[in-house]
Amino acid sequence: MNWSATERLGLTPAPGGLALVQDLLNTASAGRPDSADLLADGALDRAQEWADPAVRGWAEATGRGDVRLTLSAEDLPKLRCLRDQVRRALAAGDCGGEAVRFTSAPVVVGLAGDGTLTLEPEGAGARWLASAVLAEGLLAQASGTWRRLKICRNTSCSAAFYDRSRNNSGVWHSVRGCGNAAHLRACRERRRGHTDAEHGAEESGVTA
Repeated sequence: MNWSATERLGLTPAPGGLALVQDLLNTASAGRPDSADLLADGALDRAQEWADPAVRGWAEATGRGDVRLTLSAEDLPKLRCLRDQVRRALAAGDCGGEAVRFTSAPVVVGLAGDGTLTLEPEGAGARWLASAVLAEGLLAQASGTWRRLKICRNTSCSAAFYDRSRNNSGVWHSVRGCGNAAHLRACRERRRGHTDAEHGAEESGVTA
């Protein structure tokens, strides 16, 4: 299981290297007992257990050789910051948001023998992961798949999911779960508003 953060939420990973971005986003707690923050301070072992298969999965998905990544305690707040910034950018969508510059996430452009250009992450620890995540985001934008990586509209969930609907209209990571819960809340609010309106009419002596 390469994408453990995503798969623990019962979600299907995004295609190719974009799954690394999705998996980083899903390391956060999603409001469930079984979804603790994998990058929390003091949880270095847990963070490394997440990073090892994720980096291996990225290498397999993108046709790279074996990649080794060692995290330190100092990397955890940096990765949480990266995660939050990417999450905010996705949540903002077409509404836009404050621009962020990542000057400490180096990416090298490589030229293969067949003329193919590649983006190669560099650095160590959080720097390497930031480099890989941003490179995959750039490639996904170029291919048109970035807009399909979304944050569940249920704020108590906020899981990162890949929208595979034909018209890219999904807003919930689970229609049966978060979608139904949202519809029920909206229905209760409409009923409450209707009841309040009836009470107000009775108090003012107005009858229907």
